[in-house]
Parts: sequence; C-alpha cells; structure tokens
Amino acid sequence: MFGKNRHIDEPPVSAIPWTDVWEFSIGNEERPAGGRRKEPALGPRAVRSPQGGGDQRVFAPAAYILPKTPAASPTSAELALYEDVEGRNLLCSLEAAETVDGERQHVVNDGQGHRIGVIRRISPLKHAVRSTWRIEQPDHAPITNSAEWAPSGPKEIVQRGAGKLLLGALQAVSDMGAEGGDQASKSRALEWKCGGELVMTSEGHSRFLIRAAWLDRRLVFAYALLRAR
Repeated sequence: MFGKNRHIDEPPVSAIPWTDVWEFSIGNEERPAGGRRKEPALGPRAVRSPQGGGDQRVFAPAAYILPKTPAASPTSAELALYEDVEGRNLLCSLEAAETVDGERQHVVNDGQGHRIGVIRRISPLKHAVRSTWRIEQPDHAPITNSAEWAPSGPKEIVQRGAGKLLLGALQAVSDMGAEGGDQASKSRALEWKCGGELVMTSEGHSRFLIRAAWLDRRLVFAYALLRAR
C-alpha cells in the first residue's frame, strides 16, 4: 500500500506542475531515510522532482505511472503518464512502436491525442561513442545523445567549460532516490544536444537534468518511462 513507511504526521507529498520540472527521476520514493525516518517513505510510482533540502527534502510527483491503464486511455497507447494518481487526466502517451525507414519509433501524444513529438531509436553515428536514441520535437532540430563521458565521470563537464554550476546540479540528480530507495547505476552520464545546444544531461536511463526552457518535458518523461519500464 502507498505510504507504507510514512510517519503518521507526514502527509503524502503534493504534486507539482509538470511544466516546473528541471530535475527528475522515475521512482516511488517520496522522502529519503533520515532522522526519525529509518526507511524511505514511499508513494505511487511517478516522475519525481527533488524539492527542498535537509529534513525537508522530498521527491515531488509531477506525472503518475499507473499499474493499470484506465479504460478512458487511448487504445493505441503502449505507455502513459497521468497528471493525477486516479488516472482521470492523461498527460501524455506513447503509441506502440512502429518501424519507419528501418528505425523503430514511438509517437508521443498529449492528453488530447495530438502528436507532440517522436522518440526514435537509430543506429550509432559514425563519429560517436554512443548514439542510439533521438527525441524529435516540432520546430527544433533532433535532440541526440552522441557522446559518453570519459572515465573521469561528470567532473569532465568542468573541463569542457560547462562550469561548476552544472556539475553541482548533476550531483544533485545523483543524490536523488530511485524506486524503492535503491540508487540507480552511475556508470555513465550523457549530454543531449539540439543543433549544438546542450539541452539536458542524463545519468543512466531515468535521471535527467533539463537545461533548455523550451524543451517539452512530456517528451523527456516519455523517453525516461520507455527506458525505465
């Protein structure tokens, strides 16, 4: 049952608007262990963003992942996210995968069924260590992850000129709790670029730091859900 490890004086963590998310991971940890809380307080599986610090640290839900798809959801959806835990308000959905020009793709639709972008799996680029996924948002160049961090890890961001601010933000993402309180793999961090602009960074398949205000969060949520299922 949700809230199994929650103290009696701790209400469920309130949801935040999905448009306000800059950092997130997918999981069910609402509050980390610490102080009187010997174990993490858990809630429904959701896209969660870190809020506050110290004893006030929480992971607020911004979009919910329901164990059962409501009957009102589009039948073509393979995966879906909802603005409420009851599943009354659909935020976005991924259509079942299709193969187009030899590449697998998922169309992402908004809550009204309108297409808002595409997540595409592509072959590695010739001059990249890793480039297997592409996020396509209308009116923008494709967003690709075409470079893997060197063995030194996220600290190389500083050497590349991105500065200490981004390094600190990446560390904050690394400190976020994963589902069930487990820490996700820290084996690699990736840059995601759009026409040369750094628009986000990710660690593993489900931890993200968004850098561009114009980036449609729903597309990133959908990609994270696709990779974390």
